[in-house]
Amino acid sequence: MATPLFLASTSPRRAELLRQIGVPFSVLRFPGIDETPAPDKTAPDYVLRMAREKALAGAAAMSGSGVAAVLGADTSVVLGGAVLGKPTDIDDAAGMLRRLSGQTHEVLSAVALVCRDEQGQWNDPCTVLSTTRVTFVVLSAADIDAYLATGEPFDKAGGYGIQGYGAVLVASLAGSYSGVVGLPLTETRSLLTAAGVPLWQAPASP
Repeated sequence: MATPLFLASTSPRRAELLRQIGVPFSVLRFPGIDETPAPDKTAPDYVLRMAREKALAGAAAMSGSGVAAVLGADTSVVLGGAVLGKPTDIDDAAGMLRRLSGQTHEVLSAVALVCRDEQGQWNDPCTVLSTTRVTFVVLSAADIDAYLATGEPFDKAGGYGIQGYGAVLVASLAGSYSGVVGLPLTETRSLLTAAGVPLWQAPASP
């Protein structure tokens, strides 16, 4: 029997990416986790920890003992080793865009999958990490002001969304486009396939 999947994320972008490859899933609400980076850890350590903790928090929120899998993910923009999170305000967003202008940064996207066995015990999370190098065009002050006016930067890591207006800020990328959006599909597929989660399922008729 196919393993039912629960997505421990309220991100509409991650949900849309899973639907894109025909993965049946349910969105799982779970308590928030502490997303403060540890000063002695690297950016890859941070995104992997966030993905694991989201998956485990989602698993802990589930009741019952049936076989299931919980998927957690985290995406961070990294410039010069520093993690750029979601902007706190318009000035923070503008500062991020100025720093990214004309530069190449990394987008790290980690995925964690935790599965429950037939006895109802959760296994240790399996994790994968995707790294994509993204190069920005040189942004003028007018470019930054116009992009800020769209409102798009404020809920996006690094202050931009490649799947929206922010696509015109990107000169090139090397790696996973879907990873930059929020869920690297090739890496996610490998985890789901190993766990018996079905892919390429046609959506149910309304």
